[in-house]
Amino acid sequence: MIASPQYTNPEDYLRLEAESPTKHEYSDGAIYAMAGASDQHVTIALNLATLLRSHIRGTGCRVYIADMKARIEARNRFYYPDVMVTCDPRDPETALYKRFPKLIVEVLSDSTEAFDRGDKFADYQTLESLEEYVLINTRHPRVDCFRRSQSGLWVLQSYTPQSDRVFLESIDFTCSLTMLYEDVVWDEGELGFTQDNIQSP
Repeated sequence: MIASPQYTNPEDYLRLEAESPTKHEYSDGAIYAMAGASDQHVTIALNLATLLRSHIRGTGCRVYIADMKARIEARNRFYYPDVMVTCDPRDPETALYKRFPKLIVEVLSDSTEAFDRGDKFADYQTLESLEEYVLINTRHPRVDCFRRSQSGLWVLQSYTPQSDRVFLESIDFTCSLTMLYEDVVWDEGELGFTQDNIQSP
């Protein structure tokens, strides 16, 4: 994100954002312009959103990608998750943002990884509806899935080519890493999928 000197309230932010050609995230009055995403980032997010849309069709849940905001009222924040799923009947009441997601996915980049793993995750944890927070690596095949336990603790499970299958408990969804990373063009020197580092389906 790129810092902007603008300060405003949530209502003004939503009005300005609806008219802006550039997306901004909102943090307690401060507005931050969002940088563009890489080919890997966009491909992974679209792959997952497509798979999730097929999985939840007819369940009453909705999947959103990139352009829908998540509102974190406890911290006075608005973020744009890369992928978000909500099943709460109250969310259709707000057209510009969703307040009750059960699954949030961020596709990592070099410039945002520390924030996604740190302060942003801390903000997302204040959402009582959130059951899973997922981070997808763009440098090599790896998915880190944080699940909220019954005791309220967040438990990490990681998926790599050795395990192959990714399981999202919040929506009872399973897919292979090969499907998640389909058509991703890895940067030179980065480890993608080879016959040696992935199991057969």
